[in-house]
Amino acid sequence: MNTNSLDKADRQPTSDKGPRSVERILTILETLAITPTGATLSELAKTTCIPKSSMVGLLTGLTRQDCLKRDTSGRYFLGPRFITLAMNTNTNQEFVSLIHPNLVELVNKTGETAIIASLVPDEYLVTFLDKVESPSSIRYTVTIGERRELHCTVAGKLFLTYFPQKQFDTYLKSSRRKKFTEKTLTGKSELRSAIEDIQKDRIARTFDERLVGASALAAPIYSANGTVLAAIMLAGPTERMNKNSEKNERLVLQSARESTHLLGGKLPEEKAI
Repeated sequence: MNTNSLDKADRQPTSDKGPRSVERILTILETLAITPTGATLSELAKTTCIPKSSMVGLLTGLTRQDCLKRDTSGRYFLGPRFITLAMNTNTNQEFVSLIHPNLVELVNKTGETAIIASLVPDEYLVTFLDKVESPSSIRYTVTIGERRELHCTVAGKLFLTYFPQKQFDTYLKSSRRKKFTEKTLTGKSELRSAIEDIQKDRIARTFDERLVGASALAAPIYSANGTVLAAIMLAGPTERMNKNSEKNERLVLQSARESTHLLGGKLPEEKAI
């Protein structure tokens, strides 16, 4: 191989190097997108056939822009800025896999079922995007893609909390709120009071409100602009949920915070960069 030709190519004018840099950046991103364990500089250079001398500058620039992140062992992964861009152009179903490990960890720590839910656009409903079920023989379960009402579900009440006032008032006026159990909240004053409680500590709770014997918690996952993107839920038998309420609430909030950061989101108390 003629190394002089490589050197000459690398010294091409900027107008010629620009497209090649773009192509190389896309190659790096595509490679890391299918490499969940990440890759070192040497591994990326070998896989992509990009010279190490060129790779160093590209990786440094992408990391500075938060498109990549580098761990302490020197492995590179897709970064929050790239993930946020993907989220803004794709459906929820395409990014839930990024949060799935957090559900697994939540189940391992609590023993209850963990779920990701989102608001159905233009409808007063929530839908379930992903779940990891409790290993217990007596457990809470849902069907992926199933839609449920806002007023009697923990994720639904969480989303109501973040409705603009006008939208919330419209919901109260126009929605039909079925009473599933004796504890289902259907009245306007009841729901307003429940929303005020959620606003205080950013966690929603339901106890036997849609199904007797089943209770749940939910905390918000925020997007890059600070809006609520989805909800992390934890659900199980009421007796167990009540017994471990303090621990479960702490872990649900922690999981939601970690998911927000993983997706490049911004918590309300964090300042924009």
